[in-house]
Amino acid sequence: MKLIATMSSGFESVTAKELQNLGYDTKTENGKVYFDGEYEDIARANLWLRSADRIKILIDSFKAVTFEELFDKVYAIDWDNWLPLNAAFPIKARTVKSQLHSERDIQAITKKAIVNKMADVFMRRGRLPETGAKFQIETRIHKDMVEVTLDTTGDSLYKRGYRVEHGAAPLKENFAAAMILLTVWHPEEDPFIDPTTGSGTIAIEAARLARNIAPGIQRHFLFEDFDWFDPKILANLKDEAKAGEKDVDLNIFASDIDGSMIDIAKLNAHDAGVLHDIKFKQVAVKDLKIEGEYGTIITNPPYGQRMSDMENVRKLYKEMGEVFATAPTWNKYILTSDTEFEKYYGQQATKKRKLYNGSIRTDFYQYWARH
Repeated sequence: MKLIATMSSGFESVTAKELQNLGYDTKTENGKVYFDGEYEDIARANLWLRSADRIKILIDSFKAVTFEELFDKVYAIDWDNWLPLNAAFPIKARTVKSQLHSERDIQAITKKAIVNKMADVFMRRGRLPETGAKFQIETRIHKDMVEVTLDTTGDSLYKRGYRVEHGAAPLKENFAAAMILLTVWHPEEDPFIDPTTGSGTIAIEAARLARNIAPGIQRHFLFEDFDWFDPKILANLKDEAKAGEKDVDLNIFASDIDGSMIDIAKLNAHDAGVLHDIKFKQVAVKDLKIEGEYGTIITNPPYGQRMSDMENVRKLYKEMGEVFATAPTWNKYILTSDTEFEKYYGQQATKKRKLYNGSIRTDFYQYWARH
């Protein structure tokens, strides 16, 4: 099968590298990475990818410029190979720069074609029951090229299953993990600090990465409900994953000025199985003491969209610049949407990377002491 991993724009190379490390050949396009695999690979990718949003099966791809053409080509797919008679199969539709530009009509035509094909194959009249497992289909058209996909993930992969509590504007788990994967942190050698930890996501993802805990180990996937998927495949992969978890001494420090957030972060870390790997402390950035010759700081401080008081935010950036300057041999990585961040921080970044935190355009400011 041809499979697709999707991710936030800007993280394509991170997900591609993760897949390559798992042994797959990849082809990257904007927002997605293609790779080939079988049932076991669907389970492995869902279980192990830290930076991806979801894994889809590419059921078919073709060109269509009329609704008749779209109907005929969707009808031509052997839907009975994918869907049981009682499958619930909602349809999503997306279209960009294509002659077929009504998403509602694309949705309706796709649905009608599948219903007609299933009715013909199973010799049924009228509506299909749709009382069984959910099979989420998507018809996506870009420049008249159609991709019909089946989602295997369900809730986005950022939902690891451990975060019960979070602050007002939490960083998604897969976003935090991807930020860490963009750095050169060596977990067993270097200390790690997040001085504006909020609900603890960055520190928790760092600890789980260092301990080799599979990101999807605690959650349910949509493919588990597919009648053609052998449950032993995922069970065996989870057993392997648990056996491969590392017991390592980590030096991860996470702090925040807000004591109530520290309580939330501890609860999340406990549920993620890494509470003992992280030292949590209530401390303001200006009072932070950075010790050790080398280390990595990754942080997602409050930014404009999340705090109306820009003056306070920029004062925090200035304090960061002053405190981080006391550790010139450390690598520092800061995510913010404030385009004037460097001015208040007091230093130009070695490199900036444009990323989208949800709908918010942000920059990942990277200050390299070594790489």
